[in-house]
Amino acid sequence: MTDTPGLNLAGFSEWLSEAHPDLVGTSPTATLIAGGRSNLTYRVDGPRVPLIVRRPPLGHVLASAHDMGREHRVISALAGSGVPVPPAVDLVDDTEAARVTGTPFFVMRVVDGVVLASPRQNAEYTASGLHGLGLEFAATLARLHTLDAASVGLADFGRPDGYLERQLRTWRRQLEASRSRDLPELDRLQHRLEERMPPAGDIRSGIVHGDYRLDNAIIAGPADAPRIAAILDWEMATLGDPLVDLGMLGMYWNIASLAPDAVGLTRSAVDPAAGYPEFDELVDHYAQAAGIRTPDLTWYRAFAAYKLAVILEGIHYRYRQGQTLGDGFDRIGQLVEPLASTGLAHATISTATNSTTTSTISTTGA
Repeated sequence: MTDTPGLNLAGFSEWLSEAHPDLVGTSPTATLIAGGRSNLTYRVDGPRVPLIVRRPPLGHVLASAHDMGREHRVISALAGSGVPVPPAVDLVDDTEAARVTGTPFFVMRVVDGVVLASPRQNAEYTASGLHGLGLEFAATLARLHTLDAASVGLADFGRPDGYLERQLRTWRRQLEASRSRDLPELDRLQHRLEERMPPAGDIRSGIVHGDYRLDNAIIAGPADAPRIAAILDWEMATLGDPLVDLGMLGMYWNIASLAPDAVGLTRSAVDPAAGYPEFDELVDHYAQAAGIRTPDLTWYRAFAAYKLAVILEGIHYRYRQGQTLGDGFDRIGQLVEPLASTGLAHATISTATNSTTTSTISTTGA
């Protein structure tokens, strides 16, 4: 039984026999799923059904960004809600026993399908299939945002009041912790976001995914009718302003044209030429599904650019410190100022216009 870094398979096999004997099969093997900038994700084969194990990264991270309990809780709560999620199996605190991961970890069942992360994969689908998939992706987000959090046991899952202010403070701290050079455009964007924040009384609240993009979904179904089989990576989920999710989706939906050289850190299969809807159509479909007027996303798209720029600046900082391995990370820092400029372009809308739009939609939200 060969171990994978961060996961003791012998310990996992013992735990599974004790906690879930109905799932025991043959000797387990594990594969670390690519994309380790977030929680570490392993596919474990050998049990009666394939399993996924999630644990925090091996290095130092903010505890709130990789909370196993939160991720397990929201996936469990959303089962049967109409928002597709993987079936949860268990949550374990292995910090003291240290026989499986030495950290909290949780287990869920594998959902069959693929993750669309590269334009090459689009050739497996028809243009109409990809167009419909994009619209379903928007409708799924609307379904999440219009769920009554209390009805699925998530009434205390976060603090909607002051959510945007806390987000700005969090990412400002992240930027200061990674600051190694002058970034005047990013600093201007930060100040603009603080000055033009949507009025607190006009903001809807709902369950926020926190990182909603196409490569955080499992896709199943035939070439002419692919569907969303499961939404993944709920580690940043909370209660807050749903339009933050929509703003981030806009950033990642168009990231290929904005940051074509960003290695796999801003990867995207989205290509309207292959059939995917343009983002404006996605927003209209979201609004129709959510029962609201088409929202003004200028502040939210500016915030999305700021958030991604801060993330990439952190990666650039770790690269400069010799803490990041792999090809292409030497170019990450070059994307920060263009992202800041993009955010400033979105943030030019007047405060009055932004307030009018958010006030209009606030009366119809979940």
